[in-house]
Amino acid sequence: MKKILLLVLLLPAIAGWSQKKANPTVYAKTITADDLKKHLYIVASAEMEGRETASPGQKKAAAYIETQFRSLGLQPGNKGEYQMIYPVYQDSMTGASVEVNGVTFSLDKDFTLNPGQSSNATYRFAEVVFAGNGLVDSLHDDYKGLDVRGKVVLLLPAQQQQGQGGGGGRGFGGNPRADAAWKNGALAVLTIGQGFPRSQKTQVKGNMYVNAFSRSIRPNQFTISEKIAEAIMGADYAQAKSGTVAPKTYPANVMLSFSKAVTNLQSSNVLGFLEGSDLKDEFVFVTGHYDHLGKRDTVIYYGADDDGSGTVSVLELAEAFTKAKAEGHGPRRSMIFMTVSGEEKGLWGSDYYTSHPVYPLDKTTVDLNIDMIGRLDPNRKEGDSTNYVYVVGDDKVSSDLKPISEGNNKKFTKMELDYKYNDPKDPQRIYFRSDHYNFAKNGVPIIFYFDGIHKDYHRPTDTPDKINYDVMAKRAQLVFYTAWDMANRDQMLKRDIKLEAPRGF
Repeated sequence: MKKILLLVLLLPAIAGWSQKKANPTVYAKTITADDLKKHLYIVASAEMEGRETASPGQKKAAAYIETQFRSLGLQPGNKGEYQMIYPVYQDSMTGASVEVNGVTFSLDKDFTLNPGQSSNATYRFAEVVFAGNGLVDSLHDDYKGLDVRGKVVLLLPAQQQQGQGGGGGRGFGGNPRADAAWKNGALAVLTIGQGFPRSQKTQVKGNMYVNAFSRSIRPNQFTISEKIAEAIMGADYAQAKSGTVAPKTYPANVMLSFSKAVTNLQSSNVLGFLEGSDLKDEFVFVTGHYDHLGKRDTVIYYGADDDGSGTVSVLELAEAFTKAKAEGHGPRRSMIFMTVSGEEKGLWGSDYYTSHPVYPLDKTTVDLNIDMIGRLDPNRKEGDSTNYVYVVGDDKVSSDLKPISEGNNKKFTKMELDYKYNDPKDPQRIYFRSDHYNFAKNGVPIIFYFDGIHKDYHRPTDTPDKINYDVMAKRAQLVFYTAWDMANRDQMLKRDIKLEAPRGF
């Protein structure tokens, strides 16, 4: 009995000893250019149709990744399932109309609107409040003296300046005018626009979104022709264009109607789980997003580098770690290999995961995120352009990260680690633009591996034939060595650096 008890007590030490004796190079070498190429020509194929979130192509890609995880022997990573489903919504306009004093106007000929910026409603107003530019700032308030609560507001074209106050030209780009109308209680906004009749038809389908509920409903927004503006303002409209008409209320019977149907879609993250040994209740994440931009008409955006390269690298790392475990050298910490969707839409999948974590975030020691590692940066003029990788975020959450990353690179892969995008003044704000950030903002240390922006970024020409598979394999091996170290070190990574908040978001 005493011998059995002693053996139980020694098991954690044996597990740690086994890892320290194992040679990770044996398993890193299983990450090959040929295997990466084989996977990528499937993930970035025409059959996957660009893998747009919530599309059939994305679902095909998810099924392929799940099949690979199953074949490797990974356990389902989401409470008995490989896929973590999250909701996605899309609006489709079913009707829109504008009527002034009994005259009906036509969509695209006389007005247009964005289905995603309007709610189902039919309004019948007996008057319209002209609010000039509709601006409110530190210099003036176009709503001063106006009562627009529950009413429809009419605004000049975005670029036009009204009277004394200036401030024209800001328009709806950042939506300060819609914000001002909303804060003053308007139910609808009519903005005079140019270029009617429109040659480009109003899109029936709106953008996808994931938040179906709002704390408050914003005003319906219509862009209208000068013909509609004249029907409301009469002869005053000519003077309004020159900025000589003060804000006032016009009597007019205006009916505004909009209707849409909401389609409930779904997307998913795919999670494979490899149980650890003596530290199995702590976790190492290896992530990449498998979605891309889908199709535009018949043109496919293949997304081979962005982020087919990260997706297939996750598959190859999973294979390397499962092989190590099968040979008695499994990780001490549990590992989750997760490919997420919705990154191109706004980091949706990783945000959903970190908002609904399956594994405690305070026990997640690191997220190693791979997003574009298959190409060379044509703008990188210093050093060896065929032997580098941009390492992003290793200085943002934990002071442990950079020494571990650099130590493994120095010992094994010997690449140039470029920290260009760690600069807080990086104009492209790369650190905030991939899925690792949702882990970082929740206190999880991260490293983001990246190859830079090339001419095929977000174009249909990002195809698998343009990938440098040898360089890609070497970069993926660096991620493997780093993950191996973090999965087997005695302590979790410190969290001792204050999170850098995004600016201008």
